Amino acid sequence: MINYEFSLYTFEYFLMILVRVASFVYIAPFFGMNNTPNRLKIGFSACVAIVLYQVIMPEEPLVYSGVIEFAIIVLKEGITGLLIGFVANICNSIIVFSGKVIDMEIGLAMANMFDPTTKSPSGLTGTMYNYFIMMLLIVTDMHHFILRALVDTFEIIPINGTVFDWDHLMGTMVMFLTDLMVIGFRIVLPIFACNMILSCILGIMAKVAPQMNMFAVGMQIKILMGLGIMFLTVVLLPEVAGFIFNEMKKMIVLVIEGMY
Repeated sequence: MINYEFSLYTFEYFLMILVRVASFVYIAPFFGMNNTPNRLKIGFSACVAIVLYQVIMPEEPLVYSGVIEFAIIVLKEGITGLLIGFVANICNSIIVFSGKVIDMEIGLAMANMFDPTTKSPSGLTGTMYNYFIMMLLIVTDMHHFILRALVDTFEIIPINGTVFDWDHLMGTMVMFLTDLMVIGFRIVLPIFACNMILSCILGIMAKVAPQMNMFAVGMQIKILMGLGIMFLTVVLLPEVAGFIFNEMKKMIVLVIEGMY
């Protein structure tokens, strides 16, 4: 039988669960998109917190000595949820970084559009790839994995049990920056290689036929070449998503290890 009765002690415990879940939902990919209504985020967070409260029923009341210590506990739970959602969210920046590099290579770096999910201007290619990766995240149930990772943290990191290992967290972020460059340039490699070959060909043609303006001709050729390569390599997007999702899983595990 499900018990929804709250006392003063259990209600405080429920609030701590709600703070961690709401902090995660606020910033996590798919759950924390800016075009998602805030009422839906709040309602979803409350529903998940109620279910988790029934699963991890507190055996002892939450112990604190005053308002300041209670505020510190709330802050620790909020940071725990934010870090888990943040590291999952920044993995999407890999495809945005690749899109910006592609736009620079094919000549679309000056053309930006307003992305409603981030509420900021972004490149055409990065926005398109970001939506593709987000669709694959939903199709592959990766958002379920992220939510299950948050649920599992309540067993590994109990309420008021977060211990931040800042050296471990700093090393994790440094490792992510390295992986961002490696995975990002791996995604850009087909267009980068073709653009380098095209630049060599245009340089040779400029010497052979100096009367032709290769700068004006090369701009259109680079755009057509880039769009053609993007069309041919669209079948590789599931593998690209696999690289990003594996990085997301690794980052979530490493950040959780740095908090207990």
